[in-house]
Amino acid sequence: MSEAVLKTIDTRLSLAALVAVGVQTVLALLWTGAAAERLRAVEAKSAAGAELSVRLARLEEQLIAMRAQLIRIETKLEGDR
Repeated sequence: MSEAVLKTIDTRLSLAALVAVGVQTVLALLWTGAAAERLRAVEAKSAAGAELSVRLARLEEQLIAMRAQLIRIETKLEGDR
């Protein structure tokens, strides 16, 4: 092959490699952005779950206190009879 043909093939090959790397870079950035968005969604759900568990613990403590009060009231009512 002549030197001009080899130079043309080399230029085309270099351009194709550059385009391929560019496309891969863009796709990697898109994938990273999508993964980051999914991670944000999972973190938001996790934070909401933590808040709900705290609220549930408070409700359980209130229920225990209400039961204790009810027992005291029943004991007083039975003592009056």
